[in-house]
Amino acid sequence: MSVRPIEQDTAPLGDQLAGVLAQLERIIVGKRHQLRLALACVLARGHLLIEDIPGVGKSTLAQALAASLGLKYTRVQFTSDLLPADILGVSIFDTHAQAFRFHAGPIFNSVVLADEVNRAPPKTQSALLEAMEERQVSQDGQTRMLPDPFFVIATQNPVEQVGAYPLPESQLDRFLMSIELGYPDVAAERELLTNGDRRAQILKITPLADTPLVLSWQREAAAAHVSPALFDYIQALLAATRGNTGSGADAGARRGLSPRAGLLLLAAARAWALLAGRPMVLPEDVQAVFPAVAGHRLAGGARAGALQAQSLLRTVAVP
Repeated sequence: MSVRPIEQDTAPLGDQLAGVLAQLERIIVGKRHQLRLALACVLARGHLLIEDIPGVGKSTLAQALAASLGLKYTRVQFTSDLLPADILGVSIFDTHAQAFRFHAGPIFNSVVLADEVNRAPPKTQSALLEAMEERQVSQDGQTRMLPDPFFVIATQNPVEQVGAYPLPESQLDRFLMSIELGYPDVAAERELLTNGDRRAQILKITPLADTPLVLSWQREAAAAHVSPALFDYIQALLAATRGNTGSGADAGARRGLSPRAGLLLLAAARAWALLAGRPMVLPEDVQAVFPAVAGHRLAGGARAGALQAQSLLRTVAVP
């Protein structure tokens, strides 16, 4: 898909991002909060995990987001026989040049949809998640950098479904956020039934950004001001997740958020503030992203963890 040059000074930053969200809402109907979380995840330089049943729009969201941002997109269907080389690439001997030539895998795209990531065996999962963490691929003694920006959206089937390999905690931690799309409400579902599948509309999307503009948005998000009082609030939330870890038989029933999770929460809150058109982070920005950032890091799974996070928001005082 060709991307037209983006005039970065034609509209205020808040209007540009609002335009991206509005375009996404025409494709994914009735899921404004989840779309804002997905866009905030891009702005915070994180990766997104979506756990839900088939058919609710997970793949469509990934494709529409890449098209709206003007970023190169690919989809990898994870299966039980998928190998690490199928994702990272492989070196093949060139008989004419008498040398090995590296053929890049689908990971070398700016937006990568890892569809049904928990269908693949752990070795293949690890290959993807290592690239996510390091933002580079090392093969045959050479290190190859991944594109910037680099954003992975991984979809995951519920673990109770047949043939799923649950992601371990250390690999779940590579994802900045975990969300569910869920069923549409009555009005949104009626609109879908009336107007048909929205995937065909993705081909008509006009890119509202390009790589340099997305990178500039990420820098803007990282520069959002955070007051000392807000740092206190984030630390109080982190401490609250660690306060009831229990002992004896209860030990490990609930694990708290790590310092790295705190850094990711701060990055996500800054990105949410940018989406609101503000140069500073407010407590409501932290509250908006906290369940998505904390849910899959707390014991009991993403859904139970998100409920725990909502409960903690009600108990920790806002500065």
